[in-house]
Order: sequence, then structure tokens, then C-alpha cells
Amino acid sequence: MEFKTLRNVENSFKQIRLYAIVFAILCILVTSYAVWQSYHFAELQRQKVYVMDNGKSLIVALSQDASINRPVEAREHVRRFHELFFTLAPDKNAIEGNMQRAFNLADKSVFDYYKDLSEKGYYNRIISGNVQQRIEVDSVVCNFDHYPYATTTYAKQFIIRSSNITKRGLITSCYLVNSVRSDRNPQGFNIEKFRVIQNKDEEVIER
Repeated sequence: MEFKTLRNVENSFKQIRLYAIVFAILCILVTSYAVWQSYHFAELQRQKVYVMDNGKSLIVALSQDASINRPVEAREHVRRFHELFFTLAPDKNAIEGNMQRAFNLADKSVFDYYKDLSEKGYYNRIISGNVQQRIEVDSVVCNFDHYPYATTTYAKQFIIRSSNITKRGLITSCYLVNSVRSDRNPQGFNIEKFRVIQNKDEEVIER
């Protein structure tokens, strides 16, 4: 009888120990889940920006990952550069002003291309011939799979003279590298290894 009682006590102790282990494991799981949910909730809260509306009420604005907008910013950077560099008026100060703003978006390869055109008298002919030049960018193709980002731009260039308008097909290529954002470079990119692949007359319209 005494042996049977001892066995019952031993079995009860094993059961209690098993229940204690299971309970401890459940506590660990519940605690881990609660901690994970807390961090997840805190991360979601950090993605919200609270804005005061005239100092009275709070407006919640969701922030976005900066990398989501980089492709859009890259295409806008390239588009803006082409508009500055290839839009010319028969005025020396206007040309130089556009060139300086374009140089802020690119490296020395753009300056070398500008210098080459200048030495060939291209800008002097624009001024002396009272010629205007404008550009329409059709598309900007960027490869974001590899850094620096290879970029190809397809555009139409219009050379406007008093007697006619010359339409040219323009294709350029360059690489985009990340740079510091500033008032002069709001997208935070820099153009490198710029070159003109194609620039030939497509149509001449008599005026």
C-alpha cells in the first residue's frame, strides 16, 4: 500500500512538472508575440507624420519610403537637364544661365560637350542667326537593376529660324549616380559620362 502511494506521488510530481514546463513555454510564446507586435506597432507609428492645422487640430499624413520615388525623381532629373541644356535663345546671357544650371546637374562630361560645341561656333551661330532652339523629351529609360543607373533619353529638337523649322531626332545616354540634394539639385542625382548618340535632321518645315 505504501509503495502504491509513493508511485502516485511520483506520477503527480511528473504531471505537475509537465504542466509547469508547458505553462512556461506558453508564457514565452505569448510574451514573444506581444513584444513582436509592440515593435511592429511602433514601426507603423513612425511612418505617420502629425501635422498641425493652423495650430488647432492634428492631421495624420503617411510617410513614404524615399526609394519608392527614386525612379520618378531620376527621370525628372534627366528631363530637367535636357530642357536646360538644349533650350537656347539668341541671347548670350540666357545661354550661359541655362548652361550653369545644367552643369549643377552633371559632371565634367557635359562641360566638355558644351566646350566642344562652343569651340565649333555653335552658340555664336545661334546668336548671330537669331535662332531659337527648344526640346521635347519623349521618354527617359532608366535601368535601376544596376548602379550607377544607365539612362537613355529620346527627344525631339526644334531649331527655329525665320525661314524654317528644323526638326531633329535626339538620343543621348548617361549614367546616374546618387548625390546630395540641394536647391540647385533637388532630385539628388548627378549625370556622368554624358554623350549624344544620335542628332540628325528628320524634317524641315518652311515658314
